[in-house]
Amino acid sequence: MPTTSTTFRWQDIIFTAIAPMIWGSTYIITSEFLPSDRPFTSAFIRVLPAGILLILFTREFPSRQNWWHLFILAALNIGIFQALLFIAAYRLPGGLAAVLGSIQPLIVMILIWVAHGYSPKKITLCSAIVGVFGMALLLLSPQTIFEPIGIAAALLGAICMAAGVWFTQYWQLNLSLLSLTGWQLIIGGLMLCPLAWLIDSPLPILGFKEWSAYSYLSFAGALIAYVLWFRGISQLPTVAVASLGLLSPLTAIVLGWIFLSQSLTGTALLGLIIVLISVFLVQWTTIRQQ
Repeated sequence: MPTTSTTFRWQDIIFTAIAPMIWGSTYIITSEFLPSDRPFTSAFIRVLPAGILLILFTREFPSRQNWWHLFILAALNIGIFQALLFIAAYRLPGGLAAVLGSIQPLIVMILIWVAHGYSPKKITLCSAIVGVFGMALLLLSPQTIFEPIGIAAALLGAICMAAGVWFTQYWQLNLSLLSLTGWQLIIGGLMLCPLAWLIDSPLPILGFKEWSAYSYLSFAGALIAYVLWFRGISQLPTVAVASLGLLSPLTAIVLGWIFLSQSLTGTALLGLIIVLISVFLVQWTTIRQQ
């Protein structure tokens, strides 16, 4: 029989897993419903309204000593990451763009090793490597488009997210969950504003489809997802949280298969199963170490 503590851990894992699954839908929403080639505008619209709503609700302001840390977290988790995410989403197939994020758990393990001297457990490390192998199997498709800028953006985005996860847990800012999320979304949105203004073309007149897509990306993809994500960071081991990021590419691939008739061959299906096993093993081994 599982202990109460273990039961709560699995509940935390399930809640946290919702965030990357929502982010996995970003790719199909971007390619099918948003105006083309406006990555910074899409990222800006996604995060700023959600941040404003959260701060209006909490009305909590950070202390002076927290601002510098908050700025760095907002850059890693929101500003830089969201910009790179939408660049990848516009330039790569959804599955490939998110698949490159499979290096996140390994980056987190390296950060913990370098900063704290804690080498990862062999089974946890092997599980993360198996996840990367599973993602590699998902890449083996004749339809895959290897666009250099998109690939670079996806890889850098994975590094930013991994660093953001580690720093968020390492610093433990004295803010409520909603306030921590809201201020990061606002600061990250302000970082994206000049890029959207100077680089992207002006938005055309938006119809119901585009407004609905932007609303979904902001409410579900920013407000709900980031609240669940930062909640998970505060409750779970850092490596476990980073491993859950692999659910983003899986979601993107499944949605592409269901709605866009993208192929899911036997090799790709094997890779999907391997990644799911990898995610489960990382969660299980990290819980056992608590």
